[in-house]
Amino acid sequence: MIARVLGAGRPLVALHGFGVDHRIMLPLAGAVQDLPWRLVFLDLPWTEAAAGTSTATSAGEVADGVLAEIDEHLGDEPFAVIGNSFGGMIARHVAHERRRQVLGVATLAGVVQPAHADRAVPERTVLQTDPSVLEAAGDAREAFEEVSVIQDAAAFAAFERYVLPGLRGADLAVMDRIAADYALDAVPEERHPEPFTGPALHLFGRQDDVVGYEDGLALRDHYPRGSFVVLDAAGHNVHLEQPEVTTALVRDWLARIDR
Repeated sequence: MIARVLGAGRPLVALHGFGVDHRIMLPLAGAVQDLPWRLVFLDLPWTEAAAGTSTATSAGEVADGVLAEIDEHLGDEPFAVIGNSFGGMIARHVAHERRRQVLGVATLAGVVQPAHADRAVPERTVLQTDPSVLEAAGDAREAFEEVSVIQDAAAFAAFERYVLPGLRGADLAVMDRIAADYALDAVPEERHPEPFTGPALHLFGRQDDVVGYEDGLALRDHYPRGSFVVLDAAGHNVHLEQPEVTTALVRDWLARIDR
């Protein structure tokens, strides 16, 4: 479902990750606020906003629902799409299923290998910790520590604002259904083997022990106009832990589309 629309201009569809909601993508608003793009944020089936209405039982059904929502909201209007984590996998699906309409695709710590056991991921590493921040985190501490590579005040403030509300509002029953069938019917780049020639950005955290980066880098030949970037001092929440670099890369991606 469409959760929020910000700005004016060409549509940039934003898809969040598993277990959170569209708020994790809100930092993108600052990156594009002076550009001729309007951000279209979707909430996926497990979010608080969708509570009690979702019948989705698989990643494939989520992807179909996203396509249907985009078709209804945008019609034939050209658009770009950006996705985080699980939303990155869906964004790649959208880009290939609507290739003639999609201006470009970007992923932030995007899922490439659906099965956790098959992912090439680095060992869990924490690079910076502020004990006072962790002590003050209260009941959010465990969730913050579990995913964060940089555990300082700025990182926790971003986590508390953009991640925690979605975590707390998620429908666990819906998530369990989808987690049991987490893979798409086919890998987008295999279902549509012709290279995706629009501008692309695939951003990864070097210390991301959730999805890693090696699986994503293996897609590089499919995206001849793609920037593949692995950022140090960043985990699965790469765009929250490295906001300035992420902003620069997203703006570069949109500029390449504009050109």
